[in-house]
Amino acid sequence: MSVTTFAAIDIGSYNISMEIFELTRKNGLRSLNRVRQSLELGHDTFVLKRISMERLEELTRILLDYRDIMKEYGVSGFRACAKSAFREAGNMYLALDHIYRATGIKIDVLSNSEQRFLGYKSIASRGEEFEKFIEKGTAIVDVGGGSIQISLFDKDSLVTTQNILLGSLRVRERLAAFEKETIHYDRLVEQLIHRDIANFKRMYLKNRKIENIILVGDYFTNLIFQNRSDLNKTESRETFMKWYDHVVSGSPKDIAEELGISSEMSTVLLPMAVLYRTLIDELQVETIWLPGIQLTDGIAYDYGEKKKIIRSNHNFEQDILKAAKNMARRYAGNKAHNEAIVAAANEIFGTVKKIAGLDPRANLLLSVACCLHDCGKYISLVDVAECSYNIIMATEIIGLSEKERRIIANVVRYSTTEIPDYQELRKTELLGEDDYMQVAQLAAILRIAISLDRSMLQKMEKLTAVKKDRELILTVSTGEDFTLEKGIFMENADFFEEIFNIRPVLRMKGGR
Repeated sequence: MSVTTFAAIDIGSYNISMEIFELTRKNGLRSLNRVRQSLELGHDTFVLKRISMERLEELTRILLDYRDIMKEYGVSGFRACAKSAFREAGNMYLALDHIYRATGIKIDVLSNSEQRFLGYKSIASRGEEFEKFIEKGTAIVDVGGGSIQISLFDKDSLVTTQNILLGSLRVRERLAAFEKETIHYDRLVEQLIHRDIANFKRMYLKNRKIENIILVGDYFTNLIFQNRSDLNKTESRETFMKWYDHVVSGSPKDIAEELGISSEMSTVLLPMAVLYRTLIDELQVETIWLPGIQLTDGIAYDYGEKKKIIRSNHNFEQDILKAAKNMARRYAGNKAHNEAIVAAANEIFGTVKKIAGLDPRANLLLSVACCLHDCGKYISLVDVAECSYNIIMATEIIGLSEKERRIIANVVRYSTTEIPDYQELRKTELLGEDDYMQVAQLAAILRIAISLDRSMLQKMEKLTAVKKDRELILTVSTGEDFTLEKGIFMENADFFEEIFNIRPVLRMKGGR
């Protein structure tokens, strides 16, 4: 049996964790060892807006220790990931370069959506248990040092995922100046966070009933719920409330002694406990599930999946597409029109993917772009392309990287407007040459797909795409007048030919 040993490193706001895993096709993931050291990087970032040299040197020392541990276990692969404490630091690139030169460890700074998706993938890897939970209204809540991520599921479907800048360490630093002026610090925390939580509930929860909450995060999540061994655990609302009353009534010193942590770290627990209590109250959940996973689990699971060591039964790409469809619905998208465009775009994509070097991930990005191609009309019927771009760039879709979201936004923008040359686009967009080509290719396909349902009447009964010599022959079966669609199709044919070096040709079966 082939065994892979992998190390996952999580550089958080107040802990640096490493977990060594054994990965096999038969047994999946098995944790061999977990180590963590306290380091409040988030204090520097959220207060000073940069990582101090003192913290950077300490982080370097920790990573050198972790490198020695990796050698002891003979790891064949590793990945080190940083979150908001690095992502929001003004000297992020200098810090990353310093660490790489000193340790040889390259740190991936995750976008928020990438970070949360890794956690989500590790939860979904629980298989039947996860699928059973999301059959009913369920919220996945991930509280970190810098922010909260709330993902809502309703009848197996990912409805929305939203990030709120209310992490436990960020809240503590925000209220540090006022803490000594009140004897009810928990109420102060509650008042600070109430508005954002209430706004989330009003805008996204609406009439949905949330019965379950799945809590993920870091070491402190499990401390709050007395789950010190990071085990899979389910608790009732009543049990949590008893523990909450115990936490808020004790002093940081007493709580620190009880949990075996430093007094400084115990000051993070109260904001986190209040955050959880507020969410449990506002969402009115009855069951709390702690699957006992942390980011290191997600990093290792993702590695195993990409190396084809682990295979999941859960369709993560379908979650991304469902989230895009829900987003389109929010911005008054035409469901039947969008579905027609997705179907046409997928048919065309399947025919040109080999000659264009497009992979299955590009097909997913194209489908998301189809769903969101005119979401900007919700804001303006005149400047739809630009408004659509801004909506997409301002909205996180869990599972998509920031670069992928940028590609989708530009595909949508240039499906109806002229695409500038690369040198011009790179002045405003963080895209490489390969990314630019993918934007042009997907935009060309989207233009043709939109033209085939320009009337938004779904006149096509069937579409087939076949490449013959230097032509892409699109055969449409219809019983309707296709005059408008043919005219718009011809307007977009030149751009498609310029990008793919094949000429799209429209043929009709029936209709006129």
